[in-house]
Amino acid sequence: MLNIALPKGRLGEKVYGIFERAGFGCPSIRENSRKLIFENEETGVRYFWVKPSDVPIYVERGSADIGAAGKDILLEYSPDVYELKDMHIGKCRVCVAAKKNFRDDTERPLRVATKFPNIAKEHYRGKSREIDIIKLNGSIELAPILGLSDVIVDIVETGTTLFENDLEVIEEIVPVSARIIANKSSYKFRHDEIEALLRKTELGDR
Repeated sequence: MLNIALPKGRLGEKVYGIFERAGFGCPSIRENSRKLIFENEETGVRYFWVKPSDVPIYVERGSADIGAAGKDILLEYSPDVYELKDMHIGKCRVCVAAKKNFRDDTERPLRVATKFPNIAKEHYRGKSREIDIIKLNGSIELAPILGLSDVIVDIVETGTTLFENDLEVIEEIVPVSARIIANKSSYKFRHDEIEALLRKTELGDR
């Protein structure tokens, strides 16, 4: 079986849809159940759902041969995997956002609230700007509103949430999209199998 880690949520469902249309479907995955592992002996694939930020861990450690992960997660955690293909789905941006009319006081460290401390540190290191990282796990937009931070570094898709909370993008750090990643040993020993799957999903031609 070729083990494939899929991120739970909309992105994982889109990725699975691509594999399914290419002939690598697994009917039981469409059933309404709490199962996490699904396999199809005829096509030789086994899928399992994991938290999006855990996909690179399963792939790096060899529990999955390949997986789908957002570029933001790969930049944040720097897993020791091969990044094979840009899937051109799940497109969004990692941005710096702040309250409207924000002005940076360079006389003190900039307080940055984020779920992506490594991306934020790397970004501001390149600008030689001293920062104070505030690691949060959700509702990042609240931080500048309540005075916890000066800015946030977060994923922005449409910008609607920012707009509704009187925040705005002040800087784009990097565009992101879903990528296919592979375990290094798996890619070496199952190279032809993995590449054949990618070609059939038309990912190899994009």
